[in-house]
Amino acid sequence: MTETPATPTSRPDLPDHLSVDPRSPHYLAAVFEHDVGIRFNGKERMDVEEYCISEAWVKVPAGKTRDRKGRPLLITLKGQVEAFYR
Repeated sequence: MTETPATPTSRPDLPDHLSVDPRSPHYLAAVFEHDVGIRFNGKERMDVEEYCISEAWVKVPAGKTRDRKGRPLLITLKGQVEAFYR
């Protein structure tokens, strides 16, 4: 019995605006089935919570600060944004 090689799953196109928060309207579960990377101003960032390529911004946590519901407070950074699959 021969095994057939696993067919690579097709990856969905990365959207212009994406959030990691499932409550956000910009959250897409199909994208997060794969490993997504964000390059901001030429450096790869691992702490990006949300991004928008066309408006050139990312949202990242502001240190250990939390809001009253326990979610991290986010700050917006402007610059060149590039999203890619690893």
